[in-house]
Amino acid sequence: MTISFATSLLNSRADQITAARDGGSGAGSIRIYNGTQPAKGGTETTLLAEVNFSDPSGSSNNGVLTANNIVAQDAVANGTASWFREVDSDGAFILDGSITADGGGGDLEVNTTQIVVGNPVEITSYTITEANG
Repeated sequence: MTISFATSLLNSRADQITAARDGGSGAGSIRIYNGTQPAKGGTETTLLAEVNFSDPSGSSNNGVLTANNIVAQDAVANGTASWFREVDSDGAFILDGSITADGGGGDLEVNTTQIVVGNPVEITSYTITEANG
């Protein structure tokens, strides 16, 4: 049998992610990298782009954390995006996840994984679902 959590607990877990993003001296960000995703919080590969959350960064409802406006930023390097890291405004690690093109099943899906220096990188929608069981 699967364990099922109360919605209030799922929201609480999602709210802890929001609190971590909003920690530090300002808004947190999503850093986009190429290469192989390291073990949790491990050494980064080449940084391709960094986009900033708004502050507050999101809200939860029924265990789904939806990011508020994420501010587009220009890419700083060329490469194929394969993973991302969320950090607070002081650079403290929050979480890592995979990136794929739309429909690819990554933790973060984007319209293209081909990042070009100087071109804007925009994340139009980003949610994290707290799961039961």
